[in-house]
Amino acid sequence: MSATNEQLGLVSFETALERAAAAGLDLVEMAAKADPPVCRIMDFGKYQYEEGKRAKDAKRKQVQQKVKEIKLHPNIDTNDFTTKVKHSVAFLEKGDKVKVLLAFRGREMAHPELGNQVLDRFLQAVADVSVIDAPPKQMGKSIIAVVAPKPQK
Repeated sequence: MSATNEQLGLVSFETALERAAAAGLDLVEMAAKADPPVCRIMDFGKYQYEEGKRAKDAKRKQVQQKVKEIKLHPNIDTNDFTTKVKHSVAFLEKGDKVKVLLAFRGREMAHPELGNQVLDRFLQAVADVSVIDAPPKQMGKSIIAVVAPKPQK
């Protein structure tokens, strides 16, 4: 293929190299495994530059999803609870996942149902902007759940 994208057909390597040199361009092998190999006459430096720009654009448009952590306790006060809910909603609206960690201290482990109530209340408070990614799971002295932002339509 020439620099103007016209098919040149089956040409020997030497002839293709001469045509590329005459045009002041490079002979670039596009498909090495094809039989015969497919080559193209082009400005390879310009091609590399444009590929780099395309890759950078694609990377810029990619959304990086982070996991933010919110720590709760079974005997959390209502004001603290609402503050943590507001922070979680802000994280979710920004597109981040939120890991909710409900930690038990001391004798609080004797009443895990209180912790489950707080966690359920939290999950219901953020339910309009989130979807449960990982359901609540007890791990040692804590219960962990992960919520993700609702998919956009």
